[in-house]
Amino acid sequence: LPFFVLENIFNLAFTSSTHASANPTKIPSFLELTFHYFKDYNRSNLATSDNITIRHFTDLIRIFHLQHPLETRRHRDNKPAKYFPSVTEMLEAGVRIKVNTSKCLLDLRFSEGVLEIPQLEVEDSTEILFRNMIAFEQCYYLFESYITDYVTVLDFLINTNKDVDILVQNRVLVNWLGNSDSVTNLFNSLAKNVIHYRFSSDYSVLCKELNDFCSHRWHKWKATLRQDYCNSPWQTAASIAGILLLILSLLQSICSVLQVVQQFNES
Repeated sequence: LPFFVLENIFNLAFTSSTHASANPTKIPSFLELTFHYFKDYNRSNLATSDNITIRHFTDLIRIFHLQHPLETRRHRDNKPAKYFPSVTEMLEAGVRIKVNTSKCLLDLRFSEGVLEIPQLEVEDSTEILFRNMIAFEQCYYLFESYITDYVTVLDFLINTNKDVDILVQNRVLVNWLGNSDSVTNLFNSLAKNVIHYRFSSDYSVLCKELNDFCSHRWHKWKATLRQDYCNSPWQTAASIAGILLLILSLLQSICSVLQVVQQFNES
């Protein structure tokens, strides 16, 4: 239902009852009650005093998830990202995953080998919530489909249950569904049969930066070294001890060779 219809019905009902009452009390506006009811989705801490035009409840929830002001986002790219590395691929290439404290769910950042992603709680209502927002964008915001872009990026990042487990371990995802398989299937199905006319340039730049970083062999070698030999304090200590032992053995061999050469020259 359109928001203005519900608002008019509310105003008619409660204005009449207030006038009929002997002790009229101040009743919150329908917009204030709506904000209070959906407060858990209001990540950007928008207030009723902000200049917001609302079509209906789904539109309001979408607005809550956007970055404000919208002008801070870059222009949109006509070519959608072709390939985002998965979380597992990024980890193998040396990318570190970190939870982002940004209030905006869409605010993914990559800098100096660290990918920051805002925390998302995945629960029973998550699928319905995102499907409604995606369907709404497909009808009214084909050229400003920010939620659809975000879900598409998550679809790239999450390919297997291992990807979900890594995001949960890094507190990027809070899994209330109980198992990783449900989360994987959720994000792999949300972006199916979705039309993309333009893709967010923020995510296009992010895609290029991640692909460039992951394509460097040096980053992969460092990641392998860190994961295989420096994954824990004990493993690091054992690796250092092994290197020191190797150096001492090499020095001992050199000293032995020099001693033999010296004895040969003296004879």
